[in-house]
Amino acid sequence: MEGNPPDGTGPMHVPFGHIVANEKWRGSQLAQGMQGKIKLVFEDGLTLVDFYLSSKSCIIYITEAELVAGNGYRKRLVRVRNSNKLQGIVVVEKTQMSEQYFPAVQKFTVLDLGMVLLPVASQMEASSLIIQLVQEQTREPSKNPFLRKKRTQVSESALLRSVQQIPGVGKVKAPLLLQRFPSIQQLSNASIRELEAVVGQAAAQHIHAFFTQPR
Repeated sequence: MEGNPPDGTGPMHVPFGHIVANEKWRGSQLAQGMQGKIKLVFEDGLTLVDFYLSSKSCIIYITEAELVAGNGYRKRLVRVRNSNKLQGIVVVEKTQMSEQYFPAVQKFTVLDLGMVLLPVASQMEASSLIIQLVQEQTREPSKNPFLRKKRTQVSESALLRSVQQIPGVGKVKAPLLLQRFPSIQQLSNASIRELEAVVGQAAAQHIHAFFTQPR
């Protein structure tokens, strides 16, 4: 596969409508869940990234076992975050066993690194999520040249889902917040008064606490 960076933190050539997957996922439940619905290309030597959804959008997948084992996943996230060439989306297995560890990875990913994080209950749920992200990206733009917009970026829909996971937000308030604060960094710097104007007092306090409480 051309364009494979030696350190795994650069752009990857991804054929339109395909996913480039780390070889370690071959035969997994996650890969099986995507087969027949989207074309998978397995690539050896991807040390940091689990899946490339496009040339610049990738997924770092944290399994239940990795989450329970400790903070070993953090170095991988930091290296992807520090690459200016990639937009990393973090997918985490949030199960009954790993649920107690989820707040720590959520705060590290969203607050410290400013990356989007999407929880899944299983690899099968993850496969559906990944397929949906790719389909949203490859959706045909309007045929009217005056109404044509840039194709939806994977990171945009993932950012929306990530904001939905913040306590007090949910599916209704997330789009409203992103209209006013289009990035996690801007949202995290918003005052309670600014947040109240968008989502009301109770939700504003929850959101502000999430971004400001010690971690």
